[in-house]
Amino acid sequence: MSTLAIRGGTVITAADEVVADVLVDGEKVVALAAPGALDFRADTELDAAGRYVIPGGVDAHTHMEMPFGGTFAADTFETGTRAAAWGGTTTIIDFPIQSVGRSLREGLDAWHEKAAGKCAIDYGFHMILADVTESSLKEMEVLVGEGVSSFKLFMAYPGVFYSDDGKILRAMQKAGETGGLIMMHAENGIAIDVLAEQALARGQTDPRYHGDVRHALLEAEATYRAIQLARVAGAPLYVVHLSAQQALAEIAHARESGVNAFAETCPQYLFLSTDDLARPDFEGAKYVCSTPLRPAEHQAALWRGLRNDDLSVVSTDHCPFCFKGQKELGRGNFTKIPNGLPGVETRMDLLHQGVVDGHISRRRWIELACATPARMFGLYPRKGTIAPGSDADIVIYDPTAEHTHSAATHHMAVDYSCYEGRTTTGKVETVLSRGKVIIAGGEYLGQPGHGTFLPRDTCQYLR
Repeated sequence: MSTLAIRGGTVITAADEVVADVLVDGEKVVALAAPGALDFRADTELDAAGRYVIPGGVDAHTHMEMPFGGTFAADTFETGTRAAAWGGTTTIIDFPIQSVGRSLREGLDAWHEKAAGKCAIDYGFHMILADVTESSLKEMEVLVGEGVSSFKLFMAYPGVFYSDDGKILRAMQKAGETGGLIMMHAENGIAIDVLAEQALARGQTDPRYHGDVRHALLEAEATYRAIQLARVAGAPLYVVHLSAQQALAEIAHARESGVNAFAETCPQYLFLSTDDLARPDFEGAKYVCSTPLRPAEHQAALWRGLRNDDLSVVSTDHCPFCFKGQKELGRGNFTKIPNGLPGVETRMDLLHQGVVDGHISRRRWIELACATPARMFGLYPRKGTIAPGSDADIVIYDPTAEHTHSAATHHMAVDYSCYEGRTTTGKVETVLSRGKVIIAGGEYLGQPGHGTFLPRDTCQYLR
């Protein structure tokens, strides 16, 4: 096993900021010490003076190769995890899909096959539960035992992923029994479909109407309903990609009442808005995702929720579709635009811009992007921190470097950037995954298959 030392950087975790040397032996962190205190010459020495040394990011919500609307997300596990590494993320948790009428096992095995031997970084799985039956409920317990300890249900997309309240309640009850965590796409899909049909009948076909029909109140209503069902079931709840201040108010009220209700938001809701959905010449299609982008005034509430922990995690919901040939499927009918945005490479930088702009502290940045997702999904302290015994997933980050986002320079397999031309401050310099340098000097040094599957424990906030 080889040794590696990172010297003189400011080590930032969710708990501390300290100038320190970090010693890595093989795949693990073995020591942190005051600069110069480690009288030891490692096989590899990295100078981090003037830079941050942070844990690799944990993106708990990605969709590599996801089928949607007759096409597939543009990033494979190979391209998507490589792009994640370029952006300072060293762990993803993706979503195998149960097909209606099929078993959870069949969906999980299909995703294992997609990912095995392909990933640049470590990965875990949640399970999309599309068909709540007696047999799939029994399988939930088996999967929790195998380290797939969270299950996503949908109140949206009738006829595809949608589960009614009875099925949701039964899945929540089983999660409560087994220690599983239910992740909820909280939008009233039945009502949304009515509004979409009415909009199309009026000739309202442009991308901006995607945001209009997916009304913020329908996100808030579904969030409230999911909370109450979880309370009845005696189970925890994790609401994904929360975008509206009204839905956030429901989460805040539940948490103040002592309910185990958690929620994530995504960078697109902090930096983009309905103004982007309304871009002319069908450019708005690039910004179609669900939940949708909201008017810019929602952003202040989301940043406030991140500061006060009503929002616990920032994930990406990375589900990229190229503009050419994929987003264009919805020309003349916004309901046919594949829902999803690229983001796995840009999350850490955009959140650091939140630090620069004074929205969050440095430690809160790491808490939201690394430590809390690791704890939420049973990976801490192996992931999400820099401490003796943790995996040596470490990023050397230059907090002063400026970089301009562009499809011409990003590494995601998609032909546009949501942030084209936007300059942010802070940039990844060096990335280690389990002690191996995979990004350095502007070069990718990793390889497919380095990343391994991570069986996860249950949610660490419920012990």
